[in-house]
Amino acid sequence: MQHDQREIDGYNYASSAIGRSPVSMHELTLLIQAVDLGEEDRHWLRRAAEVLADQTGEVVDAWREIIAANPHLACYYGNHEGVTDLAYKARVTERFKQWILDVCLRPYDQAWLDYQHEIGLRHTHLAKNRVDHANALPHIPLRYLIAFTAVINDRIKPFLTKDVSPIEAEAMHRAWCKRVLLQVALWSRPYVAESDW
Repeated sequence: MQHDQREIDGYNYASSAIGRSPVSMHELTLLIQAVDLGEEDRHWLRRAAEVLADQTGEVVDAWREIIAANPHLACYYGNHEGVTDLAYKARVTERFKQWILDVCLRPYDQAWLDYQHEIGLRHTHLAKNRVDHANALPHIPLRYLIAFTAVINDRIKPFLTKDVSPIEAEAMHRAWCKRVLLQVALWSRPYVAESDW
């Protein structure tokens, strides 16, 4: 499957507009080993991209149901008065859809590592709202980033069952969960002191 290269507002993967991750390739290798993400998992992630390619909007909607049902999560799309920045939310949606394919298809190279750091920054006061010139709360606490991983991983399961066997769906889901956990670990880097990371 060829990786989607459509134009997405604020999606600047492999761009000189983003900085270099402070995480080394060696540290990344150790993290990959820590989550036990191997070649077989990469095979199943590529297969997951094929299954999910035409469902990314529905997957994001499933995640957003949980966000919408919890005002303490939904508030980060809006300002201090609780008014949602709809343009910002729409742009994030398109990047979220692309992220699904990136999880499945992007190689573990410097460009990928740099973009994971950028994603982490975009959840913090260091860079949230910057690329979108948005009027939304400027910082998402790390605890919600970590906790919402459960939703990301659980709510994608039904979408991985489309036209595949239960064994294939389980293998894809296992690989997906490892890759997402790896990324959340990388996203945590801007939140914590280097000595704690």
